[in-house]
Amino acid sequence: MTVKIVNKSKHKLPEYETKLSAGMDIRANLDSPVTLKPLERKLIKTGLYIELPEGYEAQIRPRSGLAYKKGISVLNTPGTIDADYRGEIGVILVNLSNEEFVVNDGERICQMIISKHETISWQQVEILENTDRGDGGFGHTGV
Repeated sequence: MTVKIVNKSKHKLPEYETKLSAGMDIRANLDSPVTLKPLERKLIKTGLYIELPEGYEAQIRPRSGLAYKKGISVLNTPGTIDADYRGEIGVILVNLSNEEFVVNDGERICQMIISKHETISWQQVEILENTDRGDGGFGHTGV
């Protein structure tokens, strides 16, 4: 699959780090470092603009290393970039640690996964088909 991209950043295009990676690392495109205080969130620009085909979305997800080692996550995980969005990709980072974290220009801040999705139409009914689980909620299976 080929996706059109405009790169207004100072960095190379996103790429897969290994042959079987599902996500591509996305880099911060900053004029100066950004400090995230504990529990603070900020929108980090990437300088990237994409044109996805109809029926696809880009999902923005945290990088596991940043999350585990530094407590840095993507606030609206996964963030969705719709096929009709043409603006700059921005990433809402949040610092869930108790120490300040500095985001530097070019730092890999998240990963992007391209995913196919379906557009549905609703069929309104009076009752739903019964299952073994029924309306059992969280923890219902006892596991």
